[in-house]
Amino acid sequence: MSGFHDVRFPLRVALGVSGGPVRRTEIVNLSNGREQRNGRWRHSRRSYDAGSGIRSISDLYEVLAFFEARGGQLYGFRFRDPLDWKSCGPLQAVSADDQVIGVGDGQRRVFQLAKTYADAGGGFERAIAKPVAGSLLLAVDGDPVAQGWALDPGTGAVTFAAEAVPAPGAVVTAGYEFDVPVRFDIDRIDVNLSGFDAGRIPTIPLTEILP
Repeated sequence: MSGFHDVRFPLRVALGVSGGPVRRTEIVNLSNGREQRNGRWRHSRRSYDAGSGIRSISDLYEVLAFFEARGGQLYGFRFRDPLDWKSCGPLQAVSADDQVIGVGDGQRRVFQLAKTYADAGGGFERAIAKPVAGSLLLAVDGDPVAQGWALDPGTGAVTFAAEAVPAPGAVVTAGYEFDVPVRFDIDRIDVNLSGFDAGRIPTIPLTEILP
């Protein structure tokens, strides 16, 4: 991912931000009173307001310094979503069978980390491009695999060694923690300390960078 600094937004502030997934849906109202809906985006895109996580002058300065180090919108960075940051639910423990990331064919060595959101009505598979190093657990057909593979934490690609390639039909599953690649969505932060003391926090939007 070009134009990206592999550093994480201050976690203390991130845990208090507001935001989440955004979809772009086009709705056309027909002459008979019905409507036609069309999804403009294939994937959702997350958006956050970092300002909502600022609780003190120290927090504000830390975000300001981080903003300057990224050159405003110029460089992306890692951000931990306060709710959705691992392969399972927020109150569950990560396990190697959390997510199916592919099925072996005897030759395929590279598997992309992904997270599926689904119910009886439909589903969505999200590519995970910024896993947290050291958090990955892998299994093949339910058996944990502790070696014979390597993770690229910059892309989320898992590569098996030639002697450890999953057999044909073998289901590869994974559990992990991950960050969201984002950038600042502004090139200016307006700071007014008198307003801050009165409870007016600056809006600092962040937007997801899709892999």
